[in-house]
This record gives sequence, structure tokens and C-alpha cells, in this order.
Amino acid sequence: MKPSHVVVIGNGIVGAASALHALRMGCRVTIVDPEPPGSRQASSFGNAGWLSSHSIIPPATPGAWKKIPGWLWDPSGPLTIRWRYLPRAFPWLMRYLSAGWTYPQIAQTAHGLRALLRDAPDLHLDMAKAAGVPELIRKTGLLHAYPSAEDYQRDARLWDIRRQEGITWEDCPAPMLRQREPHLEHRYQYGLYVPDVGHCTNPGAYVQAIMRHVLISGGTALRASATGFRIVDGRLRAVTTVDGEVACDKAVIAAGAQAKMLANTVGDQVSLEAERGYHATAEVPSVGPVTPTMLMDQKVIVTRMTTGLRIAGHVEIAGFEDAPNWKRSEILQRLLVRVYPALNGILRPEQIQVWMGRRPSTPDGLPCIGPSRATTDVIHAYGHGHVGLAGSAHTGHIVAALLTHQRPGIDLTPYSPQRFG
Repeated sequence: MKPSHVVVIGNGIVGAASALHALRMGCRVTIVDPEPPGSRQASSFGNAGWLSSHSIIPPATPGAWKKIPGWLWDPSGPLTIRWRYLPRAFPWLMRYLSAGWTYPQIAQTAHGLRALLRDAPDLHLDMAKAAGVPELIRKTGLLHAYPSAEDYQRDARLWDIRRQEGITWEDCPAPMLRQREPHLEHRYQYGLYVPDVGHCTNPGAYVQAIMRHVLISGGTALRASATGFRIVDGRLRAVTTVDGEVACDKAVIAAGAQAKMLANTVGDQVSLEAERGYHATAEVPSVGPVTPTMLMDQKVIVTRMTTGLRIAGHVEIAGFEDAPNWKRSEILQRLLVRVYPALNGILRPEQIQVWMGRRPSTPDGLPCIGPSRATTDVIHAYGHGHVGLAGSAHTGHIVAALLTHQRPGIDLTPYSPQRFG
């Protein structure tokens, strides 16, 4: 029996992982994307780099609705909305708040995410070794910094949910925090260090390396935009593109924030938004965190990359084609200097690169992974939101299993593309 020909739509980190593991399972693979892999337009490129097996709490948590007005009225706050886009985003925002309304809901989501993220650092190291770039994956642990122990206590129930999922950490009161992170602003008086976590020091280069390995291993790439599928009697015959059809037996929708249209063509009305994130990367050699650090009050992550010191985070809800609001990156730059005061006076504008990307985000924080409604020959693999990099390696394993009629190893019910009705 000849191997299946699989078309993977999207060459971001989820598409790259899916293509790699499909090849390992004996499939022929063609990757369809109009842009080169690892380029600046991809959300993978600007990722904060966390391979966080403990990032299992969805963005919306109980009481978030009380904070949102303050965030929106604060020009430097972690959330902003383009008001003309609000009518279109409103249904997604309501689902977003509803999905995190109670702690039992959060615990259920956390359980689903934990199954997907549990072995993220090791799975990524395996892919990086295969791609010849093991140095890009490091197991450094991650630090969550709070202004005070009281601020941590406000999140204690969320950390208890992590503990129930087997996650462990070390408490860092002020003296230990100072010793661990000497450059961090002294306003931060309490921290939690999670050791079983890694980070990728250059996500764009990592995706490029995986895709090179896929092509060297027999995969092919087509620079085109996919538009849909030709399905006959419940079986996939081809993926349609702006340049014609690509005959195939199986297909994977891994198109990130642009996956919604393709999902519609196979009968699945998914709730997906292009949730924008910004970053600023500063070429400074010696100042910054020893350990990748999340500033819990600011909702940003600071990580040492091969390209410099990156601060990333915040959320902007806007239309897919709307121009970037570079004030968001300027806010991140000012914040970086504030929380690492030693940068004051030494950081010059020409040392800073800024970026905007579009996270493919579902309202409940869980990705869409599984067969389509129209045919089991089309597999959904997108919607990872804030855990796209971390969750991509396991997603690639699951996709390859589904393509070859193997057991995926975990219950896929939480990620069903049909859960939105």
C-alpha cells in the first residue's frame, strides 16, 4: 500500500512539527504556504520562546471582567481593542469571559492543556536534534515575578490548580529573588521558580531549521495560498490553491490565525481570533534576566534570545489586516528599561527591533486538534494562542497519529473543532 500524500497548510511551528512527524510515520508531505518559513509575518517568529509545560491557565480567569475596563482605559495596559473592530470581536470576547468564569472551568481547561504541554521541553529537544540545532533549546526553568507575596496570594488558587496537575515550583522571597535576578527592579519582592521548563532562544531560526530538515528528508514545499478542499464521497481528493489543485489523500489545517476560513470549508464553524501580540528585542549583552522571567503584574515575558533581550506580551484585538500600532512596542521598550534599571542610559534606539504578530486564539484557551466534520481526511491543528510554540511538538505527534490511523495517546475531546457548535 503506497504511503498517503499529506498536504500541510501552513509552515509555522505547528505545521513544521506536523510535517516532520508525518514524514517519520512514512507519509509523503507537501507544505503549502505563501511565505517562507520562519519569516517575520509568522507568529512563530516573534514568540517569547517559552516551552512552558506549566502554562495551563487560560488567559481569562474568574473576575477578569472586573479588570478589563481598567486595562482598556490604561494606555499602557496589557489589553487594548480597536473600537471599530469591537462589533465583530464581541461574540468571541463574550465566549472568552464565559470560558473562564469559574475555577472548575479553569481546572478543566488546565487538565486539557497539561496533557498537551507536559513533555514540551523534551519533545522540542528531540525535534531540534533532528533538525541539527539542539543548541536552540535550553532547559533553564522559568521565573514568575510578583511585586509582593500578597500579589501572589491573589493567584494562589490558580497555582493550586497547577499543583493538582503535578507541577512543582520553588518559592523565592525577596532575598532569594535578589540573588537569582540581580538586575530586576527591586519593586519585585516575590517570585516562583518553575524548574521543569525550557525555552527556545530563536523561534524563527528553529522553524527554519525544522523545515530545512523536512525538505532534505523528502518533503516538498509549494509557495501558494490554500483556498479549500475537493472532497468526493467523503474522501479528500485535493487541496485547492490560488494556483490550482494539489492532489492528496490527507490534509492538515495548520494555518494559524488564518485557519478559520479553511475550517468553514469543511463544515466547522470555529471561534478563532487573530489576537495580536507585540515584542521589542534589544541588542544588549549583559543586562537582563538570568532566567526567562514573566512579570506577573505587567503580563509580559522577558527572555534572552540569540538576537538580544526580548520583551513580549500584551494583547490587542483588531482586524487581521489592520496596520500595527507601534505604540504598543514603545510601551514594551519603556517597561523593559523600568524593570531592568541598569538599561537606563545604555540602550539606544538603533539597538531595538520591534515586531507584531497574530496569535491564533480560541476563547477557551484550548487549540483545535482533530478530524473535520466533512471528512476524517482533513485534520485541524491550530488555535494554540499563547502556547503555540510549547504545544506544537505534541500536536505534531497527534496529527501524525491521526493521519496514519494510530491512537493519538491522549483524549482529544477538549480540543474538538466541533465544540463551538
